[in-house]
Amino acid sequence: MKSESGRSLIEMLGVLAIGAVMTVGAYKTYGAIRTSQLRNLAMSTMEQIAQNTKILLETRGDYTGVSIDYLIKAGAITSADAPFGGDDWSITAGIDGKNFSINLTDLTNSDCIYFATKKVSWAKSVAVNKIENGGAESCISSPKNLISFIVE
Repeated sequence: MKSESGRSLIEMLGVLAIGAVMTVGAYKTYGAIRTSQLRNLAMSTMEQIAQNTKILLETRGDYTGVSIDYLIKAGAITSADAPFGGDDWSITAGIDGKNFSINLTDLTNSDCIYFATKKVSWAKSVAVNKIENGGAESCISSPKNLISFIVE
């Protein structure tokens, strides 16, 4: 009798299945790491925006008139690209002009929960979907969440 060397079709399918499972796992891990890095970069960018805005306008005594365009023209920020979320983000002065907010739009539920629960030293408070100090409970399941970091 001849001795055959080689693999059967079932053994090859098993190897391919294991490879597919490992590929999917690696892809999901990469996605989680990438999301974490983008969120951390956004937090760092917003902290820098807050510091630059304070330096630029603090001597004036109020933040009325602050906007993305104003900060770009003054050189406090370099572009109008959103740090995270939708492109219609904004920087607005509070009603009395004593504070301003950095507003991120079109956040997913998981992004909303992340930003709502992240403790930051540079913001006085965080408003979630226009509820100040609302916390993660104020996040909704649709990708239309709004987070505002209120800075004094």
